[in-house]
Amino acid sequence: MVSLKGDLCPEAPPNLYSEVWDLVSSIPDPEVPCITIYDLGIIRKLDIIENQVMIKLTPTYSGCPAINAIELAVEEKLRENGFIPVVERVLSPPWTSDWITKEGKKKLKDYGIAPPPPVTDIEENSFFSTQSVACPKCNSSNTKKVSHFGSTACKAQYSCNSCLEPFELFKCI
Repeated sequence: MVSLKGDLCPEAPPNLYSEVWDLVSSIPDPEVPCITIYDLGIIRKLDIIENQVMIKLTPTYSGCPAINAIELAVEEKLRENGFIPVVERVLSPPWTSDWITKEGKKKLKDYGIAPPPPVTDIEENSFFSTQSVACPKCNSSNTKKVSHFGSTACKAQYSCNSCLEPFELFKCI
C-alpha cells in the first residue's frame, strides 16, 4: 500500500506503485484536456493491495460535472491494465486551486487559459475583487473581466485590452 505522502507498505512493490501511478496520473481532465488529473491536484491518495487499486479523488468543487467522467476514466484505465479499481470521492478538505502543480499552471497558460493566482494572494471578498489577470497570450495585465463564468463554472471569461484576444481564467478556489 502506498499513499501520496510516500508511506510504503510491504504489500505493493515500488515498481508496481510507479506503474499504477503513471497510468492514473496521465489521465486528462475532460473539461480542460491540456491538463492531467495529477496536474490538477485532484488525486488525494493511492493504495495498492495485490491487484486492487484504491484511489481517492477530490473534485474541483462539489458539483463538478466532470468528476463522474474522471472516475470512469480512472476505472477504465485500471481495468484495461489488469487492476481492480476502487474509486472513492473525497470532499473534505475541499480542493483548492493551490493544488494545481507548477507544470499544470504552465500547461494552462500554454493552452490559453490564465492560471489561478495563489489563494493567499486573493482579496477576502474575491467575488467583487478587481485583481489584475495577465493575458496568457501576450502577458499584458491590461485585461478586463467579461463574465464571472466561462465555458465551465471553474473558469471566468476575460478580454485583453492590449492584444484584443478573449481568454479564460481558471478561477481561484
